[in-house]
Amino acid sequence: MTAGTIEIRNPADGSVVGTVPAAGDGEIDAALARARRTSWAKTAAAERGALLHTAAERLRAHADELAKTNEAETGKPRDEAREGVLAGAGTLDQYAELGPVHRGRSLLGDVGATDLMVPEPYGVVVALTPWNDPVAVACGLLGAALATGNTVVHKPSERAPHTGQLLGEVLGGVFPEGVLQTLQGDGGVGALLAMRSDVDLIAHVGSTATGRSIAASAAATGAKTLLENGGNDPLVIDEDVDPVWAAGQAALGSFANSGQICVAVEQIYVCSAIAEPFLAALVKEAEARTLAPLVDRRHRDHVHSHVADAVSRGAKVLTGGFTPDGPGAHYPATVLTGCGPELRVMTEETFGPVAPVQVVESFDDGLAEAAKGEYGLAATVLTASMAHSQRAWRELPAGTVKVNNVFGGAPGGAAHPRGRSGSGYGYGPELLDEMTQTKLVHIAPPA
Repeated sequence: MTAGTIEIRNPADGSVVGTVPAAGDGEIDAALARARRTSWAKTAAAERGALLHTAAERLRAHADELAKTNEAETGKPRDEAREGVLAGAGTLDQYAELGPVHRGRSLLGDVGATDLMVPEPYGVVVALTPWNDPVAVACGLLGAALATGNTVVHKPSERAPHTGQLLGEVLGGVFPEGVLQTLQGDGGVGALLAMRSDVDLIAHVGSTATGRSIAASAAATGAKTLLENGGNDPLVIDEDVDPVWAAGQAALGSFANSGQICVAVEQIYVCSAIAEPFLAALVKEAEARTLAPLVDRRHRDHVHSHVADAVSRGAKVLTGGFTPDGPGAHYPATVLTGCGPELRVMTEETFGPVAPVQVVESFDDGLAEAAKGEYGLAATVLTASMAHSQRAWRELPAGTVKVNNVFGGAPGGAAHPRGRSGSGYGYGPELLDEMTQTKLVHIAPPA
């Protein structure tokens, strides 16, 4: 592969933010060789934790700069981008504390013998991270990998390379040479990294198509994969809830960050008894929102193609659903109704500010439709019935099920995505287990 250049334009006005050179074969070889040479795994866990605390402090000190860069190249509002940076710093602190107390087990064997189950790092981790929350997501994977003694080669998304580069500069200088490195490039560079036999674990957050390609490469090399792929999260609305409140929840889930959230609401099933007031309130919510632009025009084309497909097959646009004139990659909050189960906007991940609604006769019908999809990242149910909420969390084939709060949840939780949405814990304390492999040790006295 010949190294190229990535050009980023500001999605708000189309102006050039800058260019970043992509890594070539030689840079990939050198980075992996440096990662393999380090003695990071032999560094005391407490020392690794102390350096992660230092990294978190540096991240907070550069929060404004990172947020400004993030806003310029992805359109994420600066205040929200700064919140993401601070969340990333908090995650580094979390793993700085959890790493030194991540322990194995001692077993009860023969008297005089010692039997242990000992966690050990995999070795070289390749982290492939997304653009929609580039600092917070990256810090989760980087923090857990480094806390457990792995070295990391990080490739940020080609849609947020300046943010990824700055993150690498802020954090990389804290650690010994080769422990944390950043390589730039598009999916081709990510594919090359995934095919390398000298990579021990590949952690990916991104699309399902990319995740499946990584899994195929890892099957050939023997690398472990940790994959959080796409989602197509349903929202089921029972007939016994306030339709105006339900519309607020649906709008938050569909339109926050312009719909560019992994666990955004992507398909809505509302009971017919409250459908009319719910739709009226959802349209009002959509029309009251001024959204940040989508990450770029290529992504906007993808989002609009889902809307156009729906309209061509009978869905009705209640508001939005058009590409505005002028520069940038803006797209309005969009509400669709009459959405059948065969439409792309219902079966695929749109990842944009689109709320597609299918009216169903009953809660049972909505739950059945929500359970049909091939994805299984998250799902939400709005209901006043304890019986319905219990059925929902048991029957929905999703890693995360939320009742009466589209973005709710206690800190420290973790889940396994299902189906096309990936595999393995991608966050929380359990991510430390994913980043380590267990060695069984038996020590007996000589005869």
